[in-house]
Amino acid sequence: LPVCLPVCLPVGPSLDSGLPDHILYCNIFINPSLMTALCCIVISLLIPLSVTTLCCIVISLLIPLCDSPVLYCNIFINPSLSDDHVKFFCFQVLEHQIKYRTLMAIDAEVVDRDILHSPEEVRRNTLIKDGMREQVIPSLVESWYQILGAYQQSHPEITCQCLEVVGAYVSWIDLNLIANDRFVNLLLSQMSVEDLREEACDCLYEIVCKGMAPTDKTKLVESLCQVLQSAGFFNVDQEEDVDFLAKFSRLVNGMGQSLVLSWTKLAKGGAVKEAAEALRALETKVPLLLQLLVHDDDDISANIVGFCYDYLNVLKQVRYTLGSNTFFPSLYPDIMLAVMKKLTYDEEYNFDNEGEDEAMFVEYRKQLKMLLDRLAQVSPDLLLEAVGRVFNNTIQRWQTASFMEVEVAIRLLYMLGEALPASHGAHFSGDTAKTSALQDMMRTLVSSGLSGYQHTSVSLEFFETVVRYDKFFLVEPQHIPIVLMSFLDHRGLRHSSPKVRSRVAYLFSRFVKTLHKHMNSFIEDILSRIQDLLELAPPENGFPALLTSDDQLFIFETAGVLIVHGESPAERKQALMRSLLTPLTDAFRLLLAKLASEREEERQAALADCLSHAVGFASRTSKAFSNKQTVKQCGCTEVYRDCLQTFLPALSCPVQRGSLRSAVRSFLHRMIICLEEEVLPFVPAASEHMLKDCEARDLQEFIPLISQITAKFKFKVTRDLQEFIPLISQITDQVSPFLQQVFMPLVLAIFEVLCRPAEDNDQAAALEKQMLRRSYFTFIQTITSSGMNEVLANQGVENVERVLFTIIQGAVDFPDPIAQKTCFIILSKLVELWGGKDGMAGFPDFIYKHIVPACFLAPLKPSFDLTDAQTVLTLSECALTLKMIHLRRGPEFIQYLQQEYLPSLQVSPEITQEVCQVLQQPDAKVLKNYMKAFFQRAKL
Repeated sequence: LPVCLPVCLPVGPSLDSGLPDHILYCNIFINPSLMTALCCIVISLLIPLSVTTLCCIVISLLIPLCDSPVLYCNIFINPSLSDDHVKFFCFQVLEHQIKYRTLMAIDAEVVDRDILHSPEEVRRNTLIKDGMREQVIPSLVESWYQILGAYQQSHPEITCQCLEVVGAYVSWIDLNLIANDRFVNLLLSQMSVEDLREEACDCLYEIVCKGMAPTDKTKLVESLCQVLQSAGFFNVDQEEDVDFLAKFSRLVNGMGQSLVLSWTKLAKGGAVKEAAEALRALETKVPLLLQLLVHDDDDISANIVGFCYDYLNVLKQVRYTLGSNTFFPSLYPDIMLAVMKKLTYDEEYNFDNEGEDEAMFVEYRKQLKMLLDRLAQVSPDLLLEAVGRVFNNTIQRWQTASFMEVEVAIRLLYMLGEALPASHGAHFSGDTAKTSALQDMMRTLVSSGLSGYQHTSVSLEFFETVVRYDKFFLVEPQHIPIVLMSFLDHRGLRHSSPKVRSRVAYLFSRFVKTLHKHMNSFIEDILSRIQDLLELAPPENGFPALLTSDDQLFIFETAGVLIVHGESPAERKQALMRSLLTPLTDAFRLLLAKLASEREEERQAALADCLSHAVGFASRTSKAFSNKQTVKQCGCTEVYRDCLQTFLPALSCPVQRGSLRSAVRSFLHRMIICLEEEVLPFVPAASEHMLKDCEARDLQEFIPLISQITAKFKFKVTRDLQEFIPLISQITDQVSPFLQQVFMPLVLAIFEVLCRPAEDNDQAAALEKQMLRRSYFTFIQTITSSGMNEVLANQGVENVERVLFTIIQGAVDFPDPIAQKTCFIILSKLVELWGGKDGMAGFPDFIYKHIVPACFLAPLKPSFDLTDAQTVLTLSECALTLKMIHLRRGPEFIQYLQQEYLPSLQVSPEITQEVCQVLQQPDAKVLKNYMKAFFQRAKL
């Protein structure tokens, strides 16, 4: 078809039509024979091609013609209905289908703002629209009117397509062509035609949303509303067609939001009288808003939420402007009650198998929550009073109330936590009226026995609310034991629903973290009650565990918090922590032995997962420690050292290396924080194993571990630390030799992985190498900036030179501004350390031969985009490197630039002098700005 189409489609006048050179006159589809030809392509030639596909091909042929500044597209403007030209009914219908679908294709290509276009395409599209507005649109609108009137009874499908086109085009054509009595009355009449009413609604919506002056918009909306109301469309209760009501609700939403926008513009512009008229018009729409908001169909209700939200914002602004006593008492409570009603679950909601309908209701609830938040901003006192009334009435009869009523009552209390302002959740201090009301509701909630309600939604909402208002228990701690028991028994962690158990595991962790100071007398009782939940479930068990491994992480963390923050002496804390972790280490040894002898891959993966979980659980307990409660102070150092000794052999396991190494590596990260220098003896052996047979990802994850060690134990001595000099020296003596030992094996492993061949189109491999390269440079930066430059200096001349050249290569050759910036930071630091007279032998020559050229060659690369923010930061570091060279080498560097290097780049003497003068200024910001301008000029 694309081959034969140009032959079949006769174009109107030739391009030499007497029009100016800047106009391309394509009189397309103006003669009837063209429409007949298109119909024949589809019907007479029996090509199995849909009309939509044909229209897309037509547009794909037309749009490339738009190379000239203006396209005059005289499309489909023949006022006759083709009675003289298309003899058969099928041709007649197909002609209009092609017309409208082609027009929609033009709209999608030229107008649709959701489609990204290049600047050239935007310019082209603007010219197309301008040309169509001037020459085509009036005739096109007339043809729409004729067709809407002629076909609304006989061929509603054609009329619906035409309405869709009108709605699409109205956003950018002259509104007066559509928003006039003749056209609007026709659209309103079609609102009563069953087959057309939904499309007519959509068309009116687009007209209402068309941008125009606020006073004109107010008049347009009011005139539409008067006609719709007189025609009975405001009687929502009498309408049974929910699909039409969904469209009508969207139309009302558009009219309401348009009035809000008009009021806002008029109020800001000082047009008091016109703003008052817009506000009155807005208020008269609220009863209709309420009818649609409370409708049983959530789609109808959801379509009006935007108008409701904006209206509440108007109320808020009016109250703020005129004073807090100014209020609309007849409207606000109705909206509030409507929102509360619509928050209620339907009986059909499937909590066990949530599907698309359930997901849509969850999203709808989020919209209603926004309305509740806005209601609180308008009048927090009235909202608090209303929620308290609903809550108390429901909880008093919770044994007989439906789960929907009970759940929404608790949900409203929960939502108040975000709707009412409070600093850091301090809802029970400050405003006495608010704190008293919330306290009463929380007291009722926890003492009512409601936690035993047999429905998952109520159970979840209970625990969510208890944790949302956990600071209530700081005020009334006598309720803690009751709530603790609900967490620990069949109502919480042992609930019949896995969903409830999983969520409660997380919420219990949060509850304990906040209130652990009030739980000292319950600690060992709690630990004994959760003992079975702390067991490592072996893969061969066969019985489903109460909690998943992810849920168990929260339970282990909770147990750690209870042990660490209890008031027991260190010896008791050590005993409790050992009893918590010993079952893990014992199980780990047994499973690791099984894994080493296992041959079945699926079984190996299951065992490796179980081993990883054991390491993760032990690691999670360490999160309980803090600066005030360290591992050493709690007497738990030996416990975690034993864990390390148990876990490290997994690094030498010949199978499932990836998951095991990742788990042990994460544990080492935690131990560096918790055990501090006690972890150092374990690191060399661990590093040796982790560098064997490693992949790019292994190295990426290993480098941060070494960087963490370097940063953690870097040695900086000040006068205030004189008494700690022996300890610091001891730590440094341990770390520095280790880093010197591991440095080159790590670097060589990185080089080996980076040099591995990969296919050109393997983007995943390229990204992995890029990330590894960044990690490598970050590692070198950590070494140089941590006072351990001797680690690099002591690697031997050849190795040092090799590393330095990789840094130069990273700064210049790889188009990665993040890595380039890191490289220039490294170079600047090395110049500071070794660039002086007492620096490393031979390094000044390296500065002049390699670092200085890098500072100029990198920004001159085509890939160095000076409009990119990250690249500009790289250029700043490049400039600071030059500044550091001048600080360390002084006039010698200036002389080198003037006499050797800049002349070699064909830089004029005047510019050379400018560069040297700027380098000698003390303000680095001046240098950064100058270098950016320098390279921008150089690239022109």
